[in-house]
Amino acid sequence: MARMDVTLDELADAIGAAVPDLNADEQRIAVEAYRLLADGEPVSVADLARAVDVPSARVEDVLASWPGVYRDEEGRVVGFWGLAISPLDPEYRVEVDGKTVYAWCAWDNLFIPRILGKTARVRATCPVTGRPVSLVVDPAGVREVTPAGAVVSIVIPEGPFGYDVIESFCHRVLFFASEGAGSTWVTEHEGTTLLSVEEAFELGRRHVRRIAPDVFGDAAESEHPGVVSGYPVVTPREEDE
Repeated sequence: MARMDVTLDELADAIGAAVPDLNADEQRIAVEAYRLLADGEPVSVADLARAVDVPSARVEDVLASWPGVYRDEEGRVVGFWGLAISPLDPEYRVEVDGKTVYAWCAWDNLFIPRILGKTARVRATCPVTGRPVSLVVDPAGVREVTPAGAVVSIVIPEGPFGYDVIESFCHRVLFFASEGAGSTWVTEHEGTTLLSVEEAFELGRRHVRRIAPDVFGDAAESEHPGVVSGYPVVTPREEDE
């Protein structure tokens, strides 16, 4: 498989360094923003504040300080850190609980279901072959990957994600129908490499635990098995450890 000389640990460190460090309240705001947005409707600051029991003014300040938060004319959140209620180009269609939302890139599909604590059915298109790519993702892993040899391109961020994150990162993180198709693409796009779908899921698992350790980290799971601050905790499978 075409890949740069980089490990999953190095990729996780680079991506983790590109996102803001979140305190406990900010972690809860981020997690709930994903979960409310997954219903496929705009999320108001007031609804988000009620869900996390944090004053609206504080939630507004937090959202305003983060790149990658998209609002409508009424100030409601319509896109957040890899998830949106409207399709982007390329389109990543995500079905959760009968609702359809849209991811910003291939990798988003592999870590957001873990945050949601739900199963997602994902549909995309290989940009090289035009073949459809589909898979089922739940908090524990991936299955029903079609074609079976599908792979994911990934980017090593060179610095913090900014307001151009969709262009600088997401547009280069794609599903490919085969290793051959992916290899053709990454050789033409500097700074990208290929991962198997399973490797990309594992990278996402590490990412979730890093950005929201109070909700998904080891300490949270050991102190509050099954639930933390009203949020379900996903217990890693034995092979995840």
